[in-house]
Amino acid sequence: MPFEGLRIEWSAMSITMDTALASLVPNKRRVSALKSLGVTTVGEALTYYPFRVTEPVPLRTIREAVPGQTMAFAATIRDMRVIPMNARRGYRLEATVDDAAFARSRNMAGGLARLTFFSYRKSYVDWVSTRLRAGTTVVVSGMPSEYMGQLQFTHPDLLTVAPAASGTVAVTGRGDPPTASTARAGGGAPYAGASSQSAPTLKYDADTVPDALTRVCRPRPIYHASSRISSEHIHETILGLLWMMGARTSSVPESQSMPAELVAPSIDNIAVQDGEESESKVATLAQSIPDILPKSIRAAKGLLHRAEAFLAIHDPDSTVRFKEAIETLRYEEAFVSQASLLKARQHAHKSSAHPCLLNGDNETGAASTMDVTNLRDRFIASLPFELTAGQHQVVEDIAADLARDWPMQRLLQGEVGSGKTVVALAAMLQVVGAGYQAVLVAPTQVLAEQHFETIGKMVADLNVPVTLLTGGMKLAARRKALAAAASGEPGIIVATHAAFSKTFQAPHLALVVIDEQHRFGVEQRESLNAKTDDGTTPHLLVMTATPIPRTAAMTWFGDLDISWLTELPGGRKPIRTVVVNEADAGTMGRMFAHIRARVDAGERAYIICPRIDTDDEDDGGVSAADSARRSRGLSAGSSGRSSRAASSRTSRASADDIGIDDPYETFDDNGETVVRPPLHSVAEIADRLQKLPQFAGIRFATLTGRDKDDVKTQVMADFASGETPILVSTTVIEVGVDVKQASCIVIFDADRYGLSQLHQLRGRVGRGGTNSWAFLISRAEPGSPAEQRLEVIHNSLDGVEIAQADLEFRGAGDVLGDAQSGGKSSLKLLRVVKDADMIADARTRAEQLLEADPELAGEVQLAGAVLDFTRGNETFLTSS
Repeated sequence: MPFEGLRIEWSAMSITMDTALASLVPNKRRVSALKSLGVTTVGEALTYYPFRVTEPVPLRTIREAVPGQTMAFAATIRDMRVIPMNARRGYRLEATVDDAAFARSRNMAGGLARLTFFSYRKSYVDWVSTRLRAGTTVVVSGMPSEYMGQLQFTHPDLLTVAPAASGTVAVTGRGDPPTASTARAGGGAPYAGASSQSAPTLKYDADTVPDALTRVCRPRPIYHASSRISSEHIHETILGLLWMMGARTSSVPESQSMPAELVAPSIDNIAVQDGEESESKVATLAQSIPDILPKSIRAAKGLLHRAEAFLAIHDPDSTVRFKEAIETLRYEEAFVSQASLLKARQHAHKSSAHPCLLNGDNETGAASTMDVTNLRDRFIASLPFELTAGQHQVVEDIAADLARDWPMQRLLQGEVGSGKTVVALAAMLQVVGAGYQAVLVAPTQVLAEQHFETIGKMVADLNVPVTLLTGGMKLAARRKALAAAASGEPGIIVATHAAFSKTFQAPHLALVVIDEQHRFGVEQRESLNAKTDDGTTPHLLVMTATPIPRTAAMTWFGDLDISWLTELPGGRKPIRTVVVNEADAGTMGRMFAHIRARVDAGERAYIICPRIDTDDEDDGGVSAADSARRSRGLSAGSSGRSSRAASSRTSRASADDIGIDDPYETFDDNGETVVRPPLHSVAEIADRLQKLPQFAGIRFATLTGRDKDDVKTQVMADFASGETPILVSTTVIEVGVDVKQASCIVIFDADRYGLSQLHQLRGRVGRGGTNSWAFLISRAEPGSPAEQRLEVIHNSLDGVEIAQADLEFRGAGDVLGDAQSGGKSSLKLLRVVKDADMIADARTRAEQLLEADPELAGEVQLAGAVLDFTRGNETFLTSS
């Protein structure tokens, strides 16, 4: 197959990693298909890595063939015929091949075999027919079978070899692009000998049989593909780009006599040629693809040059070389990520912040009538419960951080219900007691209102002003809240994304608390630094209930001090988790009867669905129920049209459809997405459940992100009061929603969610000390990976253990809510569990480099990569 019209007027030097594919590939369909995979530039194409590589194909003669075992051989076409198929529409093309000359070179007797192709398209049959004319020399790669007593290869891979008389590769006209196999071989100028007068009408894929055999026997990379573009076409495009950037040699190998000398290539000769060609290719490619890692580190670790690694990944001559290239680029990712985190820490320590002491002896920028003497300790003493030992320790660690004159950078991680809010409130009161302002930023209005109500009650006796600021407030209330913040009066401000708006000003802001940090990008958080009037940087405390294993935390939050809350406050009972096969009608009925009994006992139940209504496209984007999830990777649903990367990019497309976190797309051997059943919707399930006899007389409510803010508030109030005891919702209730009476949660399509997200959803029940249940409704096939994942949730309540399993199932991907396979993430190969030692080594070497060269002035390419990483991974870094 020829390249799809790659433009050839570009010189290798004019193409860079930032060159747009649209300027190189005139085939707009292919450009569009690649864009759906997130591939729009040369750099994105070269870093669209294959997910596996085929094993080398062994050379065998026809007489050595073993049915079911892939092989390659050279042969001559003896005859060919096209047969219309009477039983069904279409044609069967059969060609008989003879490998006598090839077999002689292996001291074997020749044999005959049949090549068979089926198609209902006459154009395809005609095209194959022109390639399989009698007397044509071909190299065949495929899996043999036996049919009617004769050896047969059905739809084998096929390369045609130029006849001996031509002396060069024949082409169809002046300026035709190279074939995929020609560029892949890197052997010879693809247009040598082309002439409008002398060129024959046929194209040939290779100059010589040894050349063709070498190419078909080499490993072949397989890419995640879609119905719009195949793995082969992805490979073809990437090889074309490498060819244009200089991955070719200038000499034309002399053709050998054909077909008399159909000899198998010598492995030794191939190795020598490949070694010489590789050096030439890398030298040329390095001009367009400069190395990022310092030479000293590359030499110490025995790594390849970056250009050499790209060649070895996309055009491997052996599986060993492919693995070496993967390890090189994996280490590069580890090094760049750790250097970025260390630079961020350097930046934070150079800034100044307000020291907030506990004794009230602070230089405050605002007068206050409050009794500020040790507000934090008075608050802790007023609590109707004892803090756990872990909470006490974290409170003291934060106090020490806040007392310094440079900004605190701390991540507070804790299980659902572990008491993070109490710890954060203690920190905010320390700041208020020092005469400054603190802001708590929540990802949704529902959660912000809940925090406002909870905090207001907890500090009612301390005379601390608490202000609510959300985008959904009425204008008068919003203006009042903005004025309170702008006054600089010490107090606590609870806000949504409204805190990032230009109208929000807090001149004495000393502490920013981010709840569910992965919902906010670094640019949003950094915008809060500009809210102060004295050039200081606020202290930063980010919280997450999404458990992060320590190896992952070291990777993503290496610029932060990390605290863990591992103990749960007393009174909470374990949640009983049950996996229910949706096809099991009996169990489904008993589950609904159980929920009715709990509702009759005065409790509440959540029913969670991934989609809003049945009109949504299965491969759409984020539900508006989860508009705050725009930085997260979402499922492509059941259409089978998207790829792993495409699914992550839906977050930048529509905002109306799916609220599921599905990083577990399944691919077949060719890298195409496996089609799965349609996802359930809120509208569908609410309608179905209300018709069941188990729920006769029970009022239902629905909640999605499409609802207006005042509607959401009313729905949650009615649910909490018991007026509508069953709430059918998208994952909008995933984080922070706290209804004490909720004892049951049913999650439809549970096999399509990430484990950490299931754990988050499960944490919505049992918060009032009652017995509680989580029912995971699944359509997973028995013994499938999806069923194995649900068993992890079924058997464990340990969030860190679940997150560790999540990482092992899907890599670094989406544990923090951001799909690594898509977006502009710079991390595509690094595995935070398996590569923990590599990450630690990279961090040590990055520290040494930055100590000697803090600004990376001597490593321009690395400095650029660090900057790109910081910009492309905003949701992982908490400071720039």
